[in-house]
Amino acid sequence: MTVNIMTAQEVAQKVIKKEKLFILDVRNQTDFKDWKIEGENFAYLNIPYFELLDGVEKIIDQLPAGIEVLVVCSKEGSSIMIAEMLSEAGREVFYLKGGMKAWSEHLEPVKVGDLNGGGEIYQFVRIGKGCLSYMIVSNGEAAVVDATRMTDVYLDFTRNLGVHITHVFDTHLHADHISGGRIIAETTNATYWLPPKDAAEVTFEYQPLEGDNHVNIGNSAINIHALYSPGHTIGSTSFIVDEKFLLSGDILFVDSIGRPDLAGMADDWVQDLRESLYKRYKELSTELIVLPAHFMVNEELNADGSVSEKLGVLFAKNHGLSIEDEAEFRKIVTENLPPQPNAYQEIRQTNMGKIHPDEEKQREMEIGPNRCAIR
Repeated sequence: MTVNIMTAQEVAQKVIKKEKLFILDVRNQTDFKDWKIEGENFAYLNIPYFELLDGVEKIIDQLPAGIEVLVVCSKEGSSIMIAEMLSEAGREVFYLKGGMKAWSEHLEPVKVGDLNGGGEIYQFVRIGKGCLSYMIVSNGEAAVVDATRMTDVYLDFTRNLGVHITHVFDTHLHADHISGGRIIAETTNATYWLPPKDAAEVTFEYQPLEGDNHVNIGNSAINIHALYSPGHTIGSTSFIVDEKFLLSGDILFVDSIGRPDLAGMADDWVQDLRESLYKRYKELSTELIVLPAHFMVNEELNADGSVSEKLGVLFAKNHGLSIEDEAEFRKIVTENLPPQPNAYQEIRQTNMGKIHPDEEKQREMEIGPNRCAIR
């Protein structure tokens, strides 16, 4: 029997456009509570698939009429089975192609601005994980920042634009997702940049990314200026692009600030975090458009699905930037830490080049929500 299919990209558009969707999630309750597809106008029913093996009659009346119903599971197999049973019972439903794994890996490219000297900057929104990566394009060349392991998305994008990647940056050693930076650099013969203070244990060659590094993209005057901004990690580095955009990595988000504990150094790094946010960033132009490496909730998405805000607005509205008392700041930051990302130690070791998990293992390591921020 043929059932309807909905792709991760189609679901992402529903999130961005704030459309209605009813999700029947047939994973176990623990997985559902830990991480689900979030949408402002989404409604949910979580019934583990094994409770429906004898029939779906008991949930038919719980599925609304007039709203698309999407069946979701981890990999798609269980959702296909339940969708077929619902179809046989007379209900028209969809299943999510590739399941939550596909949702975790989907990247939505969005143009976020033009550069003064010509060129553009694009944001790649990994909506299921809250990860944001970037591509800066000028005069046939491109730089990629904080790439995910889905490297084909960036390579295909540059082919469509007719540009060549010459530089790849990671703002820090990531602990929540596996970086695709080295693979992209190796594939394109680009220079791979990494903050040296985060690279003490890496097993590969890299170009040291330090404060006051300047990198030009293309033949124009597009300039990427590195700004040392520790606190999330000891090497965390931000970028000022074209004196117009601030790529803040995991130091500053639209509605939160970075956590300092993913290397077990919260008490040591909290002061670095404060100095980066309250001193280094305070000296910058309030007109800079902040482009972070993560977002926490869908309310941070703009109408086009991008995530950005002027630095001046964040100093006015982001609570993490308005805690004047240093002792209170330390207390709030160190006592309000969310759970650690899933498999974060393995992810850090992978990004150091110490271990080399296969693709399926990498997927499993990354499953789960974004947990890089303090709110």
